[in-house]
Amino acid sequence: MKKYLIVEDGTFYQGKAIGSPIIATGELAFFTGNYGFQEALTDPTNAGKILVFTTPVVGGTGINAMDYESINPVVKGVIFNDLISNVTGISDFHDLEQFLTEKQIPGICDVDTRALVKRYKRSKDLKVSLMDTNDEHAFDQIKALVLPKNKSANISTKNAYAAPNVGHAIAVIDLGLKHSLLRSLSLRKANITVLPYNAQAEDLDNLRPKAIVISNGPGSVSELPASLYEIIDKYYGKLPILGIGLGFLALAEFLKFERAELPHPFNGVNFPVIEQNSKWLFQSSMNIDELVYPDSIKSGMDRLFFDIHTDLVCGFQDNKNLLLAAAFNPEGAPGGWGGSKIFDYFIEMIDRRA
Repeated sequence: MKKYLIVEDGTFYQGKAIGSPIIATGELAFFTGNYGFQEALTDPTNAGKILVFTTPVVGGTGINAMDYESINPVVKGVIFNDLISNVTGISDFHDLEQFLTEKQIPGICDVDTRALVKRYKRSKDLKVSLMDTNDEHAFDQIKALVLPKNKSANISTKNAYAAPNVGHAIAVIDLGLKHSLLRSLSLRKANITVLPYNAQAEDLDNLRPKAIVISNGPGSVSELPASLYEIIDKYYGKLPILGIGLGFLALAEFLKFERAELPHPFNGVNFPVIEQNSKWLFQSSMNIDELVYPDSIKSGMDRLFFDIHTDLVCGFQDNKNLLLAAAFNPEGAPGGWGGSKIFDYFIEMIDRRA
């Protein structure tokens, strides 16, 4: 069955329909990793996106429930160059196309994704639709579409819940967290309570945590609630605070660091990061569209991390004020564990204060 990718600039691409037969509209985004399609599909930071997978062939390793980053994916749709199905007889795995159908995710394959990247890689907030027709009505619909705001509010947990363990009590503010964040903290013996995006300072007072984590998530800092900055302000210099992804940007906003909009959003597993004044160089996973200008960081930092592509700051550590932030995903998923030392630095910060 035919499917059409309709772009707001009047362009369309014809391909084969896969997954759910529903019509979808959203923001065009590129995932540049050569692996990790399952984690990318279930990453809450991709909420509202129609995701283009730039690797030529997708689906060869199938889908398994152990690698979900959220139970219910929030991507709007997917675009592939080529899709492999029926690749394994192992009962723990099933086909990607079957997964898309079960999760009500529409998709299109047999599309030249290289042409899409070449044409639109520097576009931001580009509206697209997956439709069954490419007539004038389809283009009118895409022009009238308004992309949703407040994505973190829509996907964050509505109620606090526990991820129990034996160890430091850590409060995690859910802006769109991945399961792997909780796994990484749990491996380091963290007794976790997850709070909604709009948690209040008194909620943390009642929990009496030893540290706070502000998770990754979709959207921009302008959409985050004032209550988050009230929490940061109240506990700044008193409790260790770790910000990841959108949490990194929230801490940068709080500290009044100047942010640079990237020439094209980083969404993949192939972003090299180096720690200043050390030999630590690693490939990181990122899903972010802003980093920080180095010159805007006036106060001394114990550690700075730089994105090698742009020479912009993608992480910092301030031991005096108990702050640690990473624009990259230290848990990987997808991606390697090269950045996982961030969690070790965070636990060391908690131990020093204890």
